[in-house]
Amino acid sequence: MTTIEHQLTPSVADRLVRSRLDRRSIVDRSMRGLALVAAVACIVPLGAVILFVTINGLSGLNLDLLTKPPRALGTGGGAVSAILGSLQMVALASLIAVPVGVLAAVYVSEFSDRRSATVIRFAADVLVGIPSILVGIFVFTFLVLPFKQYNAFAGSVALAILMIPVIMRTSEEILRLVPVTLREASLGLGIAQWRTVVSVVLRTGMAGILTGLMLAVARAFGETAPLLFTALGSRLVNVGDFGRPMDALPLFIYTNSRQPFPALNQQAWGAAFLLLLIVLTINVLVRFRTWGRRVS
Repeated sequence: MTTIEHQLTPSVADRLVRSRLDRRSIVDRSMRGLALVAAVACIVPLGAVILFVTINGLSGLNLDLLTKPPRALGTGGGAVSAILGSLQMVALASLIAVPVGVLAAVYVSEFSDRRSATVIRFAADVLVGIPSILVGIFVFTFLVLPFKQYNAFAGSVALAILMIPVIMRTSEEILRLVPVTLREASLGLGIAQWRTVVSVVLRTGMAGILTGLMLAVARAFGETAPLLFTALGSRLVNVGDFGRPMDALPLFIYTNSRQPFPALNQQAWGAAFLLLLIVLTINVLVRFRTWGRRVS
């Protein structure tokens, strides 16, 4: 027996193997723990925001806030003008942004060449990163100054500009996940490419596209800076007149939180809690709808 063979007795070899396995186990547990800490770090801020807004805003959410218009000098009133304004402007912004964003995603995913697709993706990514206040100033220049009037239509256009890149990028990623075999099977049956995109590709990716749409809608509901330069806000209830100023929940929160009246500050907290409920409800409904489609 050689010297090396004599030194590596079974007991020594077992200890070496166990030592290596112990090190691997320690590293594995350390990485698992690090991943858990990172996951908790992602969840804790969301939970803290929800808890903080709920605690402060729950007492301010009442029937008056939901049904009455604002009043001056902290004498009560509610946020019905802001609620109706947000619903109208986000709805109009969605009507503008959804077709543009989805069709842009279809073009990039299905019809464009590599160079043009790269340019469009880069432009969309840059637009996502542009501060929303710059979008507000841009729309202010073209849709407010020429008419010398703040108006809700300009606010809807500003929100739509912010929504389009989000819708386009999320929809494109979903369309790229649709199996190529589905496209080939449809084309092999003699179906035109546009019909294949509409009936097969979009229909297959509809659940994911809806999720992306709701992300964009949630962002539009919470934007404040673009509306300061466009819709401006108003204490009057404005239903359907997009040529005049219109209030919105973020503007209502911003305005009332800066007032020296405790009643208005409490209304701001109540409106913040209401806005949080709207966004969470939209996301829960979309998740439920998406889950139903997967199960079926």
